[in-house]
Amino acid sequence: MKKLESSLKNMLLVLTGVTVASVALLAYVNKITEGPIADAGAKTLNEALKSVVPAFTNNPVADCDTLFSEKNGKKIIDFIIYPAKNGNEIVGTAVESKSLGFGGELKVLVGFDAEGKIYNYSLLAHSETPGLGSKAVDWFKEGHKGSIKGLNPGDKPLTVSKDGGQVDAITASTITSRAFLRAVNAAYSAYKGKGETNATSGATQHVEHTDSVSAK
Repeated sequence: MKKLESSLKNMLLVLTGVTVASVALLAYVNKITEGPIADAGAKTLNEALKSVVPAFTNNPVADCDTLFSEKNGKKIIDFIIYPAKNGNEIVGTAVESKSLGFGGELKVLVGFDAEGKIYNYSLLAHSETPGLGSKAVDWFKEGHKGSIKGLNPGDKPLTVSKDGGQVDAITASTITSRAFLRAVNAAYSAYKGKGETNATSGATQHVEHTDSVSAK
């Protein structure tokens, strides 16, 4: 086979060919992994839902509402609200909320019982320091020092004891603790229909019913 002449034109042809092949391969990999990733995400969410609200018989994911803001033509999801029902009776509500912690965004799923008291929570995602802020995974659960189970943010917003509140902060991680409790308080506001995450940004908040996602 004749060797290609070393020229700018041939180099560009080879580079273009490699680029096209790489893009096609990446698109193929994304396509075949899209389904499994979505399934894994749905499974994680549903397991979290089962742990943060009382036993339910409906599909909270299919019945969820999304509270979002629009700013500069872009949709920003603020909260996702999952109603838990036993038959026709509401037994609890889970709210996906977020806040900025020490290392980045914390995403929390907070479960409330029918009276508005905290039933449980699940820390869905975080970028906090391992061994310190990462303790938020369990620190505020029942049986742990900072337990928030049974508290109602409607009676009084949750704050750490260092700020005069009733919740013990994670040792050496006050910033993470404050961020976590902000997310919990915001989740309660959304649960009560008063979500105001982006009130200071000038964004307008809307509610959208989501029925395109199904539980696995």
